[in-house]
Amino acid sequence: MLKKLTLTIDQSVIAQAKAFSRKKHTSVSRIVEDYLRNIAAEDEEYQSKKNLVSPITDSLVGMFADSKKDYSALLEEPLLEKHT
Repeated sequence: MLKKLTLTIDQSVIAQAKAFSRKKHTSVSRIVEDYLRNIAAEDEEYQSKKNLVSPITDSLVGMFADSKKDYSALLEEPLLEKHT
């Protein structure tokens, strides 16, 4: 049974996901579902994060060091540095 899920994702990531899905002739929903299915099968198949092929989310891994700062503050800092 299919259910609807609402996600909050950065607009640029959505654009990348849509472009990727068009290129692969599938839907963004199917890509997310397959990705989540892979994660759920962790005990059986998931040995390391390198086993999953998910270019969009893989590109996000490690973007920020865990500095315990608020996400919006992390985004704001480079802008302040650029314009000061």
